[in-house]
Amino acid sequence: MLAAANLAITGRLEHVSAALEPGTITAICGPNGAGKSTLLSALAGLLAPDSGEVLLDGEPLDVTPPRQRAQALGYLPQSAEIAWDVSVASIAALGRLPHRDRGKFAIAKALAATDMADFAARPASTLSGGEKARALLARVLAGEPRWILADEPLAALDLAHQLNLLAVLRREAEAGTGVVIVVHDLALAMNHADRVVVLDEGKVAAEGTPAEALSPEIIASVWGVEARWLGEPGARALVTRM
Repeated sequence: MLAAANLAITGRLEHVSAALEPGTITAICGPNGAGKSTLLSALAGLLAPDSGEVLLDGEPLDVTPPRQRAQALGYLPQSAEIAWDVSVASIAALGRLPHRDRGKFAIAKALAATDMADFAARPASTLSGGEKARALLARVLAGEPRWILADEPLAALDLAHQLNLLAVLRREAEAGTGVVIVVHDLALAMNHADRVVVLDEGKVAAEGTPAEALSPEIIASVWGVEARWLGEPGARALVTRM
């Protein structure tokens, strides 16, 4: 289990607690500035809270040895910037660094899963924004982490690759990996997540199944819009008005 226990970061999070289960997809939703990326960064161990703690399998994350932490947690940032003009295969191979092995099969599997196998020899400078995002996701998958923490992984992708990525994340969850994603599209969270955590002004406004956490009442309270859901479970569309 990966858990936030009473996390507080001045001006960004206020006593946030959430228990995240392996084998599930958890979506973190909320308006701009709600603290979504901050919470994800704290869960990844990239931000130290002013109070509270992050627990990995019941142990404080900040005392977990760095290599063990890197093996357990795969973090995908919101930005698709790549610092060095290396090949896509080299980018994916970076995911193996915590394991001290080349992991050729894991790298090939990750490139295939992200539809980047044909781009393996391409340098980063020749990639589009969406292709860079997929290459960085391949890096995370190549590391075979027990937890995937992805900040708006769908934002730069076209519709087909969004659906492919969601399918990849679902397969990872079914294999036992814990998946935590920040998403703005509430319909995607409703249709593809197992659990949803809604943040508002740095606090947990709702947590539960998508139907519970993204009810019309909560959407009205947090986002300030009237909303209703149409369609069957798994294929719902959101109708809104101010």
